[in-house]
Amino acid sequence: MHARWSLNARAAALVLAVMALLLGPAGAAIATPPVTLGSGYILDDAGVLAPPAAADAEERLQRFREESGLDLWVVFVDEFTDPASSADWANQTALDNGLGPTQYLLAVATESRQFYLSGDSAGPVTDEQLGSIEQNDIQPALAAGNWAGAIDATAEGLAEATGTGTDDGGSSSSNGSSGLLPLLAVGAVVLAGFVLVGWVLLRKRRHPSPSAIEAPAMPTEELERQASAALVATDDAITTSAQELGFAKAQFGDEATAAFSDALERARAALTEAFSLQQSLDDETPDTDASARAAYTRILELCAAANADLDAKAADFDELRKLEQNAPEALVRVEDERVKAAASIEAADAALAALGARYAPEAFATVSDNPDQARARLEFATDQLAEAQRDVGAGRGGEAAIGIRAAEDAVDQARLLEKAIDDLAANLAEGERQAAALVSELETDLATAASLPDPDGRVAAAALATRRSVDEARKLLVPPSRPLAALEALRAANEQIDAVIAGVRDAQARDDRARQQLSQAMLQAQAQISAADDYITSRRGAVGATARTRLAEARASLAAAQQLQGTDPASALAQAGRAAQLAAEATSVAQRDVGSFDGGGFGGSGSGSNGGAGMLGAVLGGVVLNSLLGGGSRSSGGFGGLGGLGGFGGGGSRGGSRGGSFGGGRARPASFGGGGTRGRRGGGRF
Repeated sequence: MHARWSLNARAAALVLAVMALLLGPAGAAIATPPVTLGSGYILDDAGVLAPPAAADAEERLQRFREESGLDLWVVFVDEFTDPASSADWANQTALDNGLGPTQYLLAVATESRQFYLSGDSAGPVTDEQLGSIEQNDIQPALAAGNWAGAIDATAEGLAEATGTGTDDGGSSSSNGSSGLLPLLAVGAVVLAGFVLVGWVLLRKRRHPSPSAIEAPAMPTEELERQASAALVATDDAITTSAQELGFAKAQFGDEATAAFSDALERARAALTEAFSLQQSLDDETPDTDASARAAYTRILELCAAANADLDAKAADFDELRKLEQNAPEALVRVEDERVKAAASIEAADAALAALGARYAPEAFATVSDNPDQARARLEFATDQLAEAQRDVGAGRGGEAAIGIRAAEDAVDQARLLEKAIDDLAANLAEGERQAAALVSELETDLATAASLPDPDGRVAAAALATRRSVDEARKLLVPPSRPLAALEALRAANEQIDAVIAGVRDAQARDDRARQQLSQAMLQAQAQISAADDYITSRRGAVGATARTRLAEARASLAAAQQLQGTDPASALAQAGRAAQLAAEATSVAQRDVGSFDGGGFGGSGSGSNGGAGMLGAVLGGVVLNSLLGGGSRSSGGFGGLGGLGGFGGGGSRGGSRGGSFGGGRARPASFGGGGTRGRRGGGRF
């Protein structure tokens, strides 16, 4: 398929040629740093498109979006700077503007004659296809000075690569005639060229480059959207990177993977700070627009730093694992792990049934579908391993590695889902024990309160409320019980009665009391966090930024409680209580997200590696990029194409030879690296 130029595009090219011959350079080239994209698809800071050509191109790209489901932005500047590399400049612009896997950016420096087509290699067009579009479609048009034609060529190249191209009668080069344009038409075009010379020069004077004037500030709402997207993508990157690192540690040991562990910890620290900022924005304290913008900007900076740390180690990590070279051995290893995980599902069923016999449904709601989810992950793993086996037999090591990595992630999630049932059972049993002990303790407190002087009736009121809480907790502890809910109610009652009788205790006694309560509070917080973490990790393909923020802040509060327990037990107790509350909120929000998840277009029907429960589970679990496979919906924090991936990586942006072909059933998990790498090609000059 060849680029088709409209008459307006031809006229624009002719005008520019006339200008170049008659006028020479219009002025010194202006170096431009990465730009902020506007509401349209075209940003012409170099002034190379006349208004009619720009309007035609904008309309063409709108149609391209409707026909292909892809987005293409085009930027013309004089020269690239900060960075000067065409690839780095285009990729940085794409990242700064939050472009996702189905969104592409063509950046052209008209004076230095450089260009680059930035595309996320987790998207539907492979790096090889993007390179071909650059060489065969874009470069010839740019070399001819046909700026509008380069836009058409890019769009049609992308459409051809994804099989979504349609005839565009409005941009045909022939207009139904194979002969020369009539002489009158040629004269009109030349005349139009002279008329437009003045417009171009005037634009150069009146519309300086963004380096000469300050670009309009991005709306706060857009900053918020980008920060939400970055949090989700980076959290997925770190979660999946930790999984991939775990595989590498098991295979090569801690010493060989120390550098990757360090990078992961730095990324986690940055993300923790980012989540803390998001939590401060979500709390009840109003924020000024300036403070909110500063916080969102800092979140984006921290997420970029986290991804950059992972990106810096991506190539080394791939070299360490070498799944492509060791595909046969890796295939045997992952298949063995799949068999073991499958053998444990019946035990998970039995453990879940035991929970159902002893506890109320809401007490184990976070694991109620875990065996089914584990089966879905293993179904997906089975399909991927079967395809990988065929690839190994055919000598396709790279393709086999893709399936092996996806299967490896899915098996690991199946084990996590099974283990979560046992973990919750242990937490519920310990909650029962501690709740029973707290009931006895409160009975003692009530006896103490009855002996205190009560001139204003405050002691009696607190004692009455405590008695009601104790009675309610006793009911919650009767099978089918809700021990963690009972423990929470008892803790609240304990704090209330303690506040009343605190006046008769000295500071040391209060600290001793807080230490006694702290172990109960820490257990509850850890249990709530563990349940929320397991739920979100195994369903991260559907969970948005809000639940992740609450969970991250819950972890931070629990860590603060652990640090304070030896020196300030009262403050530690407050932090532990906050951690439990935030973890409960995280679970609730995550459950709503999962409830509104549309399955990425798979809907649970069908069979094979591209349908059925296996693929649906892989999409839900983040093993396969949701947006790559058709895009599901999330109930909070719309974040475009920055959904989760399985494997060690960040934000869905991969490069090099790690991708697979789009379509045909091959899932493409990520590997070690962050979201900063959108491509591995060189762009070019024209």
